[in-house]
Amino acid sequence: MGQVTAVAQKTMSATPEQVMKALADYEGTRPRMLTEHYGEYEVREGGQGAGTVVHWRLAATSKRVRDCLLSVTAPREGALVESDANSSMVTTWTVASAGGGSRVRVETTWTGAGGIGGFFERTFAPGGLKKIYDEQLAKLEGVLAAPSQRG
Repeated sequence: MGQVTAVAQKTMSATPEQVMKALADYEGTRPRMLTEHYGEYEVREGGQGAGTVVHWRLAATSKRVRDCLLSVTAPREGALVESDANSSMVTTWTVASAGGGSRVRVETTWTGAGGIGGFFERTFAPGGLKKIYDEQLAKLEGVLAAPSQRG
């Protein structure tokens, strides 16, 4: 067993404050960022940033589906952390200033399987999850570009 990490990032024209506000909005913005890999999305507590509890099923592949129950914390300015109660998976969203806009970074870590299955997980899962996150970041950029999100 070993630590597995998947990372994606994107630079956007929106301010860090706009991006953090959108990322922390589990009731409005976050459902709009989901790809076809997500199902059964449900906010169970809160809905705005730290203190939120959200559920979804993530189908990384047709055979690899995770039932996720995530508790959200905000350990520092510019960061949201989603910790899964059903696994070792932890996802950290970080937003920093970049020129006149923002750099958004998403990193997920978990304890991978051992043996040959773990080898394949460490080899292929990070790339697959990065692809999903790249799609989500593109959707986030689209949401932020909408006139109702400016300001």
